[in-house]
Amino acid sequence: MILPDAKDAIHKAWLYRILSMFSDNNIISHSLYFKGGTCAAMRGFLDRFSVDLDFDYSDSGHDISVISSQMEVIFEKAGLMIKAKSDVVPQYFLKYDTPGRNHRNTIKIDVTMPPPVSNKYEPVRLNEIDRIFMCQTKETMFANKLVAALDRFEKNGSIAGRDIYDIHYFFISGYTYNKDVIFERRNITDIKIYFKELIDFIDRNITEKIITQDLNMLLPYKKFIMIRKVLKSETIMLLSDEMKRVI
Repeated sequence: MILPDAKDAIHKAWLYRILSMFSDNNIISHSLYFKGGTCAAMRGFLDRFSVDLDFDYSDSGHDISVISSQMEVIFEKAGLMIKAKSDVVPQYFLKYDTPGRNHRNTIKIDVTMPPPVSNKYEPVRLNEIDRIFMCQTKETMFANKLVAALDRFEKNGSIAGRDIYDIHYFFISGYTYNKDVIFERRNITDIKIYFKELIDFIDRNITEKIITQDLNMLLPYKKFIMIRKVLKSETIMLLSDEMKRVI
């Protein structure tokens, strides 16, 4: 995973440390499947920095309370402070010590339960931590990212420029997506209708300000300057082209 700013090295190190400890825990490694931007970046599917750890809960036979307890034992061993956590699902905001005031110092860990039935997974060796972890397939990642922008807005009213960037990057990289994930998550049978809805959402809501606020710390400066003014229009173009291709 790239590191746009040297001061984020400590954040990256903590992400990898937590992930390694999860992988070494038999209960967690069989209960949580890795996904999201950090997973995509570590697998070489995405060229930006990512700051959180996201997982799907697998039906491994372990109760979620047991998994949460195991996670909290790891946090304590690592010297991480739990700033906040959800009482509904395993979601944690963890704080670590930093050498300066302008450094990141919080990691969000989020577990989706239950995940879409149509999600697909595969065992992957994550070379940067030298561990094998069950991960979403590339096609599943792309499909979930295509849904993420609207889903995030509908659930909490927020908009993330990185959702648009990831859609753009996955399209121009020639990735395919698992249509069944989109059908299931959006409860639709015609994917063209969803793409039209997503295009309209991007056109109405995505601004250069939103793109800048979210992406300026996640991309190398030259890459950020190059993409910020064209990201919205090119993503709409790519989605429009995809609408013409799908049956």
